Order: sequence, then C-alpha cells, then structure tokens
Amino acid sequence: MNKIINDYRILEIKEIISETDTIKTFIFDWEMEGNRIPKPGQFVMVWSFLRKKDEKPMSISKIDENNNQIAITLKNVGEFTNDLHNLTVGDKLGIRGPYGNGFEMEGDNILAIGGGVGMAPISCFVDQATDNGSNVDIVSASVTKNELLFLDRMKNSGANIFTCTDDGTCGFEGFATHRTIDLLESRSYDMAVVCGPEIMMKEIFNILEAKQIPAQYSMERYMKCAMGVCGQCCVDNTGWRICVEGPIFSTEDLKKITEFGKYHRDASGIKETF
Repeated sequence: MNKIINDYRILEIKEIISETDTIKTFIFDWEMEGNRIPKPGQFVMVWSFLRKKDEKPMSISKIDENNNQIAITLKNVGEFTNDLHNLTVGDKLGIRGPYGNGFEMEGDNILAIGGGVGMAPISCFVDQATDNGSNVDIVSASVTKNELLFLDRMKNSGANIFTCTDDGTCGFEGFATHRTIDLLESRSYDMAVVCGPEIMMKEIFNILEAKQIPAQYSMERYMKCAMGVCGQCCVDNTGWRICVEGPIFSTEDLKKITEFGKYHRDASGIKETF
C-alpha cells in the first residue's frame, strides 16, 4: 500500500521507459479514488529523496484506471531531472496531487498539437478522447526523428498522426505551425488542444483563432506550492494562478493574459522574455 506523509504519496517506481536519449517515462501504482483520480492536463508535484529541499511540477502523461497506474514523462534538463534520470525500478519518489484543471472534451473531431515533451499531457488527452470515440488528428513535432514521443501508443489508440521535424528526418520538414496550417487547408475541427514551447503555442493560437477553432492550451510557469498560496505562478493581467486556474486555459482565457507568448518570470519574479 502507498504510504502517505503530509499529502505526499511515497511511491515506488514500477517501470521506467527510455523514450529518447534525454526523455524518460516513470510509471507508478496509483489508487484511483475521489479527487485523486487524475484528469488529462493535470500535473503532480514530485519530490526526490536525493534532493530533499526541492520539488518540481510534472505533467501526467498516462492515466490507466484499469491497472491503477499513472505515468510522468520528463526531459533531462538540469540537476533535479538528472537525479531522476539516474533512478532505477524500485526506487521511490514523493508525489502529491493531482493539481490544476484538465482538458475538457468538446466535439467529435479534435486536433491535438504537441511540441517536444509537450506531448506528455497531449498523449494523456488523446487516450481519453479516442476511448470516448472521438476522431483525433495529432500534430507531433520535434527537432529530429529520435525526439518524437509516443508514436506507437498514439497509433494504437486509433488517432491519426502527422509528424513534423525541424530537420526533416520524419514526416513534414518544418515546425508545428507549418504542419497545422497545412492540415487546416483540407480539414476542419470542433476543437484543438495544444502543449509545447510558449512561442509555438502563441503562433498556433493565432492560426486557430483565424480559423475560429476553439482551443485549450497547457501553460507552464515557475511553481512552488502548486496550491495557489504563494502566488509565484500568477500571470499578468488577470492574476490567475497557473497551478489553480490553469494549467489549461481556453482561447478566451488567453486573450486576457497579456504576458502570453511574450515573457514569463524566474524564481525571483524577474521578467524573462521568450
């Protein structure tokens, strides 16, 4: 049985999947009960025994209610994630959550757009959407072929995958924006879901808005408490907390967030432009 300490679940790593040279997926047993049943688009806070003073938000990349398991997928980009990448099956992590809101299903024909490790929450949504009988087209973008995520899993779900890579090693040569424009010339959608670098999402926002396709976007900001107390992840001009009012925002919501696609803030609150 999972041990719970101060809202943390001390979970044993059941499986580790090396998705790419820099990205791994960690699978844990998870008791699906009440408000602890995750929704696609939500995240958890992860605490490492190797770095006891620190914790980070991680998107949930898979929800398996049949087997009572969840997964998180993370890229090795710094000291914290490097520590996690050195863990093995049987090691333990502290996890609390899930937090934030999730994607909402609207319509039968859906476009899902993911850039890089942004495919983590997107893949989770696609699982649910295809299970519900929706038709899903996926734009999966990365720098190169070896960085594309979850292709086999998405194909097995019944979704249609349209890959694009910066270097042209798989599928369309170009960015997610180019691939989306290309698709919209011959296809229409009831809604879209988007996750990736914010500069990419801003351009996708402009494309989908011009086509009047309602969309939901997964935002990322520096988080500390994940419960809306510290205010670290508030955005201009609304003051919305990404950890509570987000991380999923609609098209109409993003029109009110003046910093979207322009800047974010570091741990000390200083603006950093994209």
